[in-house]
Amino acid sequence: MADKKQTYEQSHGAAKVVTGSAHLLVTEKSKILIDCGMFQGKNEYMNDEPFEFDAKKIDAVILTHGHLDHVGRLPLLYKLGFKGKIYAHPITFDIAKIVLMDSGKLQEEEYETKYKKAQRVGKEKLIKKPLYTKDDVKAMFKKMKKNFIEYKKPVKITKDIKATFKDAGHILGSAFVEIDYKEFGITKRVVFSGDLGNKDNNILPEVKKPTYTDALFIESTYGDRNHKSFEDSKKEFKKVIVDTLINGGNVVIPSFAIERAQQLLCILKEMSEEKSLPKDAKVFLDSPMATKVTNVYKKWDHFLRKNCQKYKNHPFEFPQLRLVKDVEESKKINSITRGAVIIAGSGMCNGGRILHHFKHNIWNHKNSILFVGYQAEGTLGRKIIDGARYVRIYHEEMAVKAKIYTINGFSAHAGQNELLEWMNEFKELNRIFLIHGEYDKQLVLKKVTEEKLNKPVHIVEMREKIYL
Repeated sequence: MADKKQTYEQSHGAAKVVTGSAHLLVTEKSKILIDCGMFQGKNEYMNDEPFEFDAKKIDAVILTHGHLDHVGRLPLLYKLGFKGKIYAHPITFDIAKIVLMDSGKLQEEEYETKYKKAQRVGKEKLIKKPLYTKDDVKAMFKKMKKNFIEYKKPVKITKDIKATFKDAGHILGSAFVEIDYKEFGITKRVVFSGDLGNKDNNILPEVKKPTYTDALFIESTYGDRNHKSFEDSKKEFKKVIVDTLINGGNVVIPSFAIERAQQLLCILKEMSEEKSLPKDAKVFLDSPMATKVTNVYKKWDHFLRKNCQKYKNHPFEFPQLRLVKDVEESKKINSITRGAVIIAGSGMCNGGRILHHFKHNIWNHKNSILFVGYQAEGTLGRKIIDGARYVRIYHEEMAVKAKIYTINGFSAHAGQNELLEWMNEFKELNRIFLIHGEYDKQLVLKKVTEEKLNKPVHIVEMREKIYL
């Protein structure tokens, strides 16, 4: 009987790994999912594993924000018969559509490439079909029962669940969620942090304060460390740009299309205004997805931090900036041997236009590769950061001779101290559960949290039932 009546949480992703966020909350009367994200990096194979729950029986989905590792398996949920409501900030719906259309397109392209190669050897039947296509995403958005939330305004999700979304300061539209539910006639609360933002950034408001909870499921991506300060990181970023351009090279920056690209544009805009960016330099935003997301940020710019709104023109626009529209234009960049700053996707270098720019720049000692974001285990970006002397790009072995820089102060995630400070804000906090992090990082955060907050901390296992 306990299994039927007692409320439990079960993580179907982001347990002892960073990506694939999907957390099932089962109460006496309801089943809801908090996020439905895609696995990335070395855990990508897990996307092919079936959900261990019936999609048709899920009453609602709460989305904490629009990143792929939080929304990427949503089309699968619909394909498997989900017909419930989706609750998210309107900005999250805008970003999720861009992210999912891009994901569908990449999967289609990858399938076509592999299928053609397999045809030549008569093995085309062995090629795995895409999880979903662009048409699946379009169909999903037509069927979708969108429910736009407002920050700090409680909303009824099901018969026995209501939720309050509060700004998580991670990307525009992001939220942590305070969920109130009834159990044996008693109201209880569980909080899901989603991804918590780094308060030391230049474009987003700080993470809002929580109130109280019986149980907290908190991300732990950077649970083992603190980030360098934003100001120090900005100085380092500017120095790499200026030094490389003056020395006759190019700067190649793998960047996430959401948040990071806009953050960098804001700094480059500042450099342009203060005239530290050489006049003849050209800055290329070579990511159609980043351009679309930048337009979303423009549309919702009243949510940006005040200092980001100080410019007469928009904080993401300046004379040296070129928005790259198509593949042909992207290819032309590779004929530029000096004076270019190239911001391109994907952020973890596991596909996209960044690979072409690596191919033309990574072997030249005059150039710089500048990493400004998290590189998951198993990705090309992680290999380069870990000191690989040679890398394979498009079936070609290449020497890594460009200067490699890593600046971690631009992270959109809270560092260890910020996670501890945020947890300490709870007026009442009984149980802490770590999700969304690599196990070794979680062990560090568990130890320091138990020492400093004197609270029991549990590291969540995949599909473990946690009774609340």
